[in-house]
Amino acid sequence: MTPPPPEIPARDLIATNRYGTFFGVTQQTLDTVFGQLTDPAGNSVVYITMEIGADRDVFHPIKSWLAHLGPTAAQDEMTQGYVANFLSGPEKIPIYGGGLGVLAGDTLKSFADCRVPVAAVSLLYRRGYFSQLVDMNIGQVAWSKEWAPEQTPGLYLLKDPQDQTRPLAIEVPFFDRDGARITAPAQVWMKLEVSSQLDFFVPELLLDYDLPTTPAWLRKASHHLYDSSSETTKAIQRRLLGAGVQPAMQALGFTAKTLHLNEQHGVVVVLALIDDLLHQRLGDRYQEKATDQDIMAAARTAAERIVYTIHTPVKAGHDRFSRTIYQELGSRFFTRLLDLLAHDEDNPAVYNFTAFAMRLNRAANSVSRLHKEVTRKQFPQYADKITAVTNGVHHLTWISDTKAAVYDTAPELFGWRRDPSAFINAEALLGDAGFRARFAEAGARDTAHLIDYVNRMLIQHRNQRLETWIDPPNYLSYLSEKDGRLAPTAFTFGFARRFSTYKRADLIFEDLDRLAGLLIANAWPVNFVFAGKAHPADEPGKGLIKNILDLQDELYHKSNGLARLVFIPGYDMAIAKMMVAGCHAWLNSPKRPLEASGTSGMKAAMNGVPNVSIMDGWWVEGYHDGRTGWKFGYAAPVAEEQFNEHPSALLYAEDSASFYEVLPDILGTFYSPERRNRYLDKCIMNLALNCPIFNTHRMIAEYLLRYRLNLPDHQERQMQKFRHLYCSDPGACF
Repeated sequence: MTPPPPEIPARDLIATNRYGTFFGVTQQTLDTVFGQLTDPAGNSVVYITMEIGADRDVFHPIKSWLAHLGPTAAQDEMTQGYVANFLSGPEKIPIYGGGLGVLAGDTLKSFADCRVPVAAVSLLYRRGYFSQLVDMNIGQVAWSKEWAPEQTPGLYLLKDPQDQTRPLAIEVPFFDRDGARITAPAQVWMKLEVSSQLDFFVPELLLDYDLPTTPAWLRKASHHLYDSSSETTKAIQRRLLGAGVQPAMQALGFTAKTLHLNEQHGVVVVLALIDDLLHQRLGDRYQEKATDQDIMAAARTAAERIVYTIHTPVKAGHDRFSRTIYQELGSRFFTRLLDLLAHDEDNPAVYNFTAFAMRLNRAANSVSRLHKEVTRKQFPQYADKITAVTNGVHHLTWISDTKAAVYDTAPELFGWRRDPSAFINAEALLGDAGFRARFAEAGARDTAHLIDYVNRMLIQHRNQRLETWIDPPNYLSYLSEKDGRLAPTAFTFGFARRFSTYKRADLIFEDLDRLAGLLIANAWPVNFVFAGKAHPADEPGKGLIKNILDLQDELYHKSNGLARLVFIPGYDMAIAKMMVAGCHAWLNSPKRPLEASGTSGMKAAMNGVPNVSIMDGWWVEGYHDGRTGWKFGYAAPVAEEQFNEHPSALLYAEDSASFYEVLPDILGTFYSPERRNRYLDKCIMNLALNCPIFNTHRMIAEYLLRYRLNLPDHQERQMQKFRHLYCSDPGACF
């Protein structure tokens, strides 16, 4: 991180308002942010998301600043307590499950860095997402691990402004199974997503329904992220999010006119807006008086407040709920609204929440250019309003410290930490022998770090074989320490993401004989380092993990030990950061066009790591005619028949054969002394062509056009700079 001005001592990073005392920002910053979010003009945004990736071990500006300050004897007792907690307290905030939550966290960090007035609303899951063990014979084993928000630095239980001895409580309107109106009490936690300069922050409001006074059936639904134990539980969880937005905003006095739905999970907030509008217009008996025309008019007004981002073309990613379930969860008026607004044109027995969100918004966007094309085919009736905002990643989170130190040495990249558009000048570094040497050395150190982690993991698993019931998930742990290890000099492919069938994690192992033959013929050693989770209810996804485990032995022996496949359990943001920086190429093998965007490959690109990918999602925009990596697989124009996710339609044979055709060029470029410079060129061109584009600073600049915020001139100029540098959808940027 770029250190904040040295005149900020730790004691000045304590700030107080009527909701509590907070550490990490000055009083002026706290007052500025709350002042903007409570301004009657409503010139701010509330970002609604089911999950937020906010772990402190990948981005920690406050902790870094405290380490920079060093010990100070002049601290008072209160400051000492905060400092100790931030330096040694828990790092994990397990309220995310995968790419959607990590993207949300990255987005909020860029809002903070760019000083955009935004607050986020999500849920606090006391048991988080599931923790993952992996057993060679069983596969993925899911288990719950409770965490302690009370002990987590940067996370605060807000106080009741009328009585600061009590937590701030909100009451969320709900209905019991008999249709009687009840309230679901929740308390509100706030995480400060602090900018890298400690001069701004985005408050992340986390609604905690795990209270003794909350009805047990609602309380249970709030425990786990994406609890799919029943369709009813899923529906309740979506309601807890969407119905809680307005009570949380009202409790804090937040006035945002724009609500951004990060996927459709929180779309119930639109029903609350409609309900309020009808109450205002028709009085207390509005439910009896409202005609369908009244409801549709209120819906159009509510829609003007909504910006909606759709993240997936995969059917399983769209919430559809049986009408019977909602008859149990809502009043007759509530179901009447859904009948009008959430009907599914293909199945009259369900409510389609994606269609609901697509109908009611002032702006809807996909998350890549190709995904816009797909989304328009899936929702042709809304095609005219569907635009593209290609995803990005928060560069300060995902660039390794080793690479960052090298970027700091290049005058061409001056200011890159604050302004990632500085990477546009990186092509000039292609001919800089000194930079090339430093960059290559940094890459080798990142690779050594990753491989050392894997080898220590293999040793630990080997030693634990007789101590636990878990059979180590890697074949190499059953070999001797000498034979069962990875070499940092071997070309290392990284693959880490959610294990879902369309992502085809095992694609490149479709023909082990052909793969092994290529490696043996050229004496090319290769490491395949895999990680990721399958949702506990996704049996085919868990089957993919088991298949990866089962392939290890056969691949090792058929390749005479040249190919070594390893699975890292317990995937999280810290493992992800180590992998995207430490591999030599990032592998992505979804069935086109089912990967809406993907962001893991962007994180690799931030570290100058080339991608090897199907032409899907963001890679269509990031490939740059091969200057930044390699492509393989089916790449024909998008047609509706390609949306088929059935196993027989996943094109394993065709796309794996394409991978084997390109593999000799990849490995030959890396291993041949005469061609190694070409590999390094691709690495540096990722800095020049992909870092300026695929960052969340540029992404939020595009969202700001949809938010209609009035920013100060200097901020607006910066946002225009990002938009002029790259526009995901030229028709929607200028």
